[in-house]
Amino acid sequence: MVRAGAVGTHLPASGWDIFGDLRKMNKRQLYYQVLNFAMIVSSALMIWKGLIVLTGSESPIVVVLSGSMEPAFHRGDLLFLTNFREDPIRAGEIVVFKVEGRDIPIVHRVIKVHEKDNGDIKFLTKGDNNEVDDRGLYKEGQNWLEKKDVVGRARGFLPYVGMVTIIMNDYPKFKYALLAVMGAYVLLKRES
Repeated sequence: MVRAGAVGTHLPASGWDIFGDLRKMNKRQLYYQVLNFAMIVSSALMIWKGLIVLTGSESPIVVVLSGSMEPAFHRGDLLFLTNFREDPIRAGEIVVFKVEGRDIPIVHRVIKVHEKDNGDIKFLTKGDNNEVDDRGLYKEGQNWLEKKDVVGRARGFLPYVGMVTIIMNDYPKFKYALLAVMGAYVLLKRES
């Protein structure tokens, strides 16, 4: 069965006609669907904000994007972070930090710490798999990081769970294909 569309195209009368399904809903059903979607989005945001408060980190979960920390962490590992300001930074700790002028945080190990008498702490980082320290990654003229640069400290990880994120960023077409498959699944599930 085929019916004519608004501009003369022919659309199959199947589950692919999402707007037709929306038009068939009464107002109460439509409000219910919108409310369900809003609840899902707000629940996810509340969980994320709760994690931020509990961990003290602006980004409590991050994905390792490069191999610079191998063998400790591999590309695609999902890291769980905390960032309690009262905890001192020590050599050997793995920190996630942001550098001015770069959007993506970096996961590396603290190799040297300089603590002044007034309590100020400066430290130097390096990837376990890198030949040199990170001074070349810091903003021009910056030789040390400070506590304000730290996003969090690695407290745990799940190996390779973040590969989905990397694949979707590296191959945008995969992201759209995945969304299409998920959408098709939802529509087919609705019909049965």
